[in-house]
Amino acid sequence: MSPALAAEALVVGIGGGIFLIALGAVLTFALELNPWWINVKATGVIIMLAGSAVLLVTLWYWHDRRRRAVALDRRSSPARSPVSAPPPDAGPSKPSPADPPPAAQPSDGT
Repeated sequence: MSPALAAEALVVGIGGGIFLIALGAVLTFALELNPWWINVKATGVIIMLAGSAVLLVTLWYWHDRRRRAVALDRRSSPARSPVSAPPPDAGPSKPSPADPPPAAQPSDGT
């Protein structure tokens, strides 16, 4: 999953959980309806609990995923290190095709 889609899924999960909590709070505390076939207050509490569960599962999942990604990144970092200059004790380096040819040393004729 690309980072953009992952961030969007995180926002949707958190946003969905907050929406369910708010909807349950409205049903529980703000409405004064008493239909004979449903208990509105109990329904609101159930929806708030569902929203809390969605929020907690989303945060737990993404926290766990971020921890695994950091651990994998730390393990694989030496193999993926950027190319840099060779260490000083590596000896002479091979000339690249872009390097100019070495100048010829003048000889004394002896």
